[in-house]
Amino acid sequence: MSSTTEDQGELINQHRPKGDWVQPDSNEPTKREFIHLLAAGTAAAAGAGIVIPLVSQLAPDAAVRALAQKEVSVAGVEPGQAVKTIWQGKPVFIRRLTEDEQATDDGVAMATLKDAQARNDNIGTADATLENRIQQGGFVVVLGVCTHLGCVPLGTETGENRGDFGGWFCPCHGSHYDSLGRIRKGPAPTNLPVPPLEFLSETNIRLG
Repeated sequence: MSSTTEDQGELINQHRPKGDWVQPDSNEPTKREFIHLLAAGTAAAAGAGIVIPLVSQLAPDAAVRALAQKEVSVAGVEPGQAVKTIWQGKPVFIRRLTEDEQATDDGVAMATLKDAQARNDNIGTADATLENRIQQGGFVVVLGVCTHLGCVPLGTETGENRGDFGGWFCPCHGSHYDSLGRIRKGPAPTNLPVPPLEFLSETNIRLG
């Protein structure tokens, strides 16, 4: 070993505890370095053990996925009648229109509507026509939350005020919707949205 190498070794060892002294030409890890490597490996293994259960917990289970959907029977709903249900904590109005109601709504010009967008999650961007707002069997399905400030409009229960256009009326600030759930008068800016849905049969609807 050269004197230069020995001097380097002495200089290094001046800053280490005696038990950690190393030979300058040695590639072997010191006791302290070995302990540090062992601790790092243990921490990495422990971290992996935490991450795997955490990821599993974040994945929605079957019960959570089931809450995102709801099946509703409309077997007893006749033309001119309506029912209300709750889906994801929000009221949903389901009304079966008569032929006269459909004819009246179909005759409304798009240019006269405050909101001419269908607001139907099942079809994407489209005009708020009868065809784009109504479902099979003459059913209209909309979220029962006024698009102004979130009140629940009247008009689903028998005898309730249906507003000036025969649909729903919001008692909070006077928004009037027609029987397709389109805003026709008042401060509400947009139509009542049509939620994602699927007819499982002629009398069963799945929301979500």
